[in-house]
Amino acid sequence: MSSDTKFGPKWPGVRCGAKTRCGASCQSPAVRGRKRCRMHGGQGGAPKGSRNGRYKHGEYSREAAESSRATRARLAELIELGRLIKVFD
Repeated sequence: MSSDTKFGPKWPGVRCGAKTRCGASCQSPAVRGRKRCRMHGGQGGAPKGSRNGRYKHGEYSREAAESSRATRARLAELIELGRLIKVFD
């Protein structure tokens, strides 16, 4: 690669710097306004929730997981209470 090309060794722009599989840092140009190149996440990601084209039902959403966790904790409390008053043995 000659030094007179747009992304040659003397190019003054921001480089990606993500660690590659061989241990060196990526030297691709970073996406404008970001610190990483297009291959290492500089483009961002998919939008969250219903703004994503693949969103279907929300069964595995953060809110559903928190609700399940709270329900399991409440159930554990009720079982412990039942053991204290000798309902369950």
